[in-house]
Amino acid sequence: MSPASSAAAVADLPALIPGRRERERSSRPIELSGSFTHEGHRLAYTEFGSGDRVVVLSHGIMLTRRMHAPLARKLARAGFRVVTLDLLGHGDSDRPTDSWLYSMPAFAEQTIALLDHLDIDAAVIGGTSLGANVALEVGVAAPERALGLIVEMPVLDNAIVSGLITFAPLLLAARFLPVTVQGVALAARLVPHGNQWIDVVTDTLSQQPAPMAALLHGVLFGRIAPPKSIRRKIETPALVIGHERDPIHPFGDADTLAADMPEAEFVQARSPVELRFDPSRLTEAITDFSARCHDR
Repeated sequence: MSPASSAAAVADLPALIPGRRERERSSRPIELSGSFTHEGHRLAYTEFGSGDRVVVLSHGIMLTRRMHAPLARKLARAGFRVVTLDLLGHGDSDRPTDSWLYSMPAFAEQTIALLDHLDIDAAVIGGTSLGANVALEVGVAAPERALGLIVEMPVLDNAIVSGLITFAPLLLAARFLPVTVQGVALAARLVPHGNQWIDVVTDTLSQQPAPMAALLHGVLFGRIAPPKSIRRKIETPALVIGHERDPIHPFGDADTLAADMPEAEFVQARSPVELRFDPSRLTEAITDFSARCHDR
């Protein structure tokens, strides 16, 4: 092989191009963190990218907006402006200790308030688990603000028993054995940060007993999701993503929800963690769905 052809072969290897990592960093869509006040409480959010094609993403219970950062960056590179929100009691948002402040309809109001704060008329509203149910509530409370709904891992009728089995002991520990919650939070703070999913886990474990108890109390004993009679009237386009082998988010809930909603389409995930660790297929489906919603 001639020196010239050797140089060309090396140039064809992107990992060996000097400065590639720096150029990737410089080409990453802008990320801006901010906050606003809703009904006296501070709510934190992060914006990825820019433009008029907006997607809002909400997290699961006791998780934070950090969980959606990889998806948000991919959508931003595809031309969307993505906003991830820490709902009340989560992440960098305020964590009051009154359980009546926490409910799915209240979280939906916070999502709509975020749109108002950012002067966004309408967006695709999505989320995972708790965030999926919040998206449904936005579709009920303010359908004119939702161009589409991304509903991953909805928590509906079939999940009630397993949800109580999972979260009731956490509620009892936070109420009556707060030292256990404090101990777990202390241990989480000792874990080195820097890895996306390690940070997500440590964020989840870094709880304060009184706000955690209030959050779980409000969510578990309030309205979990719009009832079937109301879900059947949601005419907003929806992308429903369901998983098998996930007792807290049963496949039957997602499958039934997609059948209930007149404008829903269903995608079956290969596993509960596909969107986190092998995201290409589902990210493509979410990107395509979001584009179609904005192009309607």
